Amino acid sequence: MTRFHHLAACILFAAWSPAMAVEEPQYQVVRSYEAFEVRRYEPYLVAEAVVSAAPDEAGNQGFRILSGYIFGQNKGARRIEMTAPVAQAPTRIAMTAPVAQSPGPGGFVIQFAMPQEWTLETLPEPLDSRITLRAIPARTFAVIGYSGTWSRIRYEENLRKLQDALADAGLSWHGEPMWARYDPPWKPWFWRRNEIWLELD
Repeated sequence: MTRFHHLAACILFAAWSPAMAVEEPQYQVVRSYEAFEVRRYEPYLVAEAVVSAAPDEAGNQGFRILSGYIFGQNKGARRIEMTAPVAQAPTRIAMTAPVAQSPGPGGFVIQFAMPQEWTLETLPEPLDSRITLRAIPARTFAVIGYSGTWSRIRYEENLRKLQDALADAGLSWHGEPMWARYDPPWKPWFWRRNEIWLELD
């Protein structure tokens, strides 16, 4: 990413706030529990990149790659509006396409949801070969929300809380947890909106 595009990405990230009515993937709340809620997400499109890095750095690397794409590093230099959240999930070499391109023994998939106005046919082709565009089918997730820092300790505490609550409710899940962050890093930690998603069986 050039210095210009890095600066542009930072400006774009600065504008990423709930006050601007940032678009999110559409869902319906199926049921609310004390510690979590069950959501049925409608199909949506994502731009994603697989990065091999420590958990704390993976999101930063993936964000830089994907923000370049939506800012105009694509065929046609078209601008795509920012959405929320930025999603992060572990991946493994053994997983099936389209994340089988992981460059090492493991890594993280970082995703930007694409605005609803786009289709796979109309989305501009990325110039960065690390970016994949794909359709996410309708899925049902158990979601726990929490405020606070993006520390690994905070994440793991809430993941265990969600897993324990699901076990108590008699619900089973599969796959890797998805970590969803809705706010830029300079927003005060006590106002940040964070979520962890587990896909239900």
